[in-house]
Amino acid sequence: MSTGFDPAHEPEFPVAARLSLADSQLRKNVRHATNVIQAKRAIVVKEQTDWQQLRESGRAIREHTLKHLGHYLKTFEENFTKAGGTLHWARDAAEARRIIIRLSRDAGAKEVIKIKTMTSEEIALNPALEAAGIHAYETDLAELIIQLGHDRPSHIVVPALHKNRQQIREIFMREMNLPNLGDKPEDLAAAARKFLREKFLRVTTGVSGANFLIAETGGVCIVESEGNGRMCLTLPQTLITVAGIDKVIPRFADLEVLLQLLPRSATGERMNPYNSIWTGVHPGDGPQKFHVVLLDNARTEILADKESRQTLQCIRCGACQNACPVYAQTGGHAYGSVYAGPIGAILTPQLLHMHQMQSLPYASSLCGACYEVCPVKINIPEVLIHLRGKVVQQQQVTLLGALNPENIAMKVMAKIFSCNKRFRAAQRLARIGQWPVVNRKGYISSLPGFLGGWTQVRDLMPVPKESFREWWEKRENTRNSNDE
Repeated sequence: MSTGFDPAHEPEFPVAARLSLADSQLRKNVRHATNVIQAKRAIVVKEQTDWQQLRESGRAIREHTLKHLGHYLKTFEENFTKAGGTLHWARDAAEARRIIIRLSRDAGAKEVIKIKTMTSEEIALNPALEAAGIHAYETDLAELIIQLGHDRPSHIVVPALHKNRQQIREIFMREMNLPNLGDKPEDLAAAARKFLREKFLRVTTGVSGANFLIAETGGVCIVESEGNGRMCLTLPQTLITVAGIDKVIPRFADLEVLLQLLPRSATGERMNPYNSIWTGVHPGDGPQKFHVVLLDNARTEILADKESRQTLQCIRCGACQNACPVYAQTGGHAYGSVYAGPIGAILTPQLLHMHQMQSLPYASSLCGACYEVCPVKINIPEVLIHLRGKVVQQQQVTLLGALNPENIAMKVMAKIFSCNKRFRAAQRLARIGQWPVVNRKGYISSLPGFLGGWTQVRDLMPVPKESFREWWEKRENTRNSNDE
């Protein structure tokens, strides 16, 4: 099974990133995979002459939903229950795990089959099931690779993106006892199909995620590319879906927009091969017990923050990861979370109430590539800057943070910039004090003390001999003298 992420024991991003940068094979795998997906995406997006209008429609749908989230959640509960389902509300990850374990035990399950669900990774469901004596089988090919390899997902859509074909073959040979397994894609797919088919036909309890929860109908929409989702939705007698409260959408008609944006952004496909909508319980057809566990887990806190609320617009396409230059160099594990890349940099710290993973908002060059490709127009750089401000504010309330040299320097700079006289005096002092550190080329290449962190990777222009304001005043004085 996946080893999972434990934020309390994960290193800060700069430390983890250095380890990833040292793994040349991982970097090669990540770059190759993201480049392939981006190339495919570019082709299918170019085909859409109304792509920008679709993005704006997607943004409007998600923004409207979040503004009226309570109403649409209540509507979903009413319609889902009316269709024969049972809804459960989970305040946090621990409560969600308890509910799912209880439902599995009530169904007499010793094993469950799973459709890929990032939400179950978020709440560390698999280890909890194992501790309760219930074994979970991942049925998505990439998730199966992660599970059998005792690894962790590194991408929202392609969890095993950091593994190449040879590495996957070695995992299957070892874990499936297939010493003569070939290395062609069809060989690996056939091995996975044979391994999973027996599980599909035998295990009677399924656990799924959800791409969208449709308030108007009480339906659950799941999109996938392999058919394993369809098997998990139809064969088990009991189906348990776990989804964040942010997954709800108002109307069935909204899928017309979202199901054009999602596949193009996620995998470069015009349409997902399998699009399933499961609504309620139907005698003699599919699961006879259908449960949805709606998870909060700090989402209402994110919702209450006007600046970062747009984080919850995410439809989990992973396009921001594929476009991010930082993610391309480090891969997903460096983020220490199931949500990696730019969206992970803003989502993960907020899910942890900004108490952990405080280095993630700084894991970005703020180049804006993530915003350009986001199908629902989440301004990730804007949220990153907002969260950086929150981190600084939190650090300032502690004695250690208040005495931090950077914090002291910023407060001093704020005092200087807020007063014209102080600013001019600082300029004069800087002109006098800078010359010992100006190199022969006229740049400041090495600042002393903690300021040296700035010049480790960049040169700094010296303070000019005369500011624009001083030049202008001198010019005006000369003109006035000539006029007299």
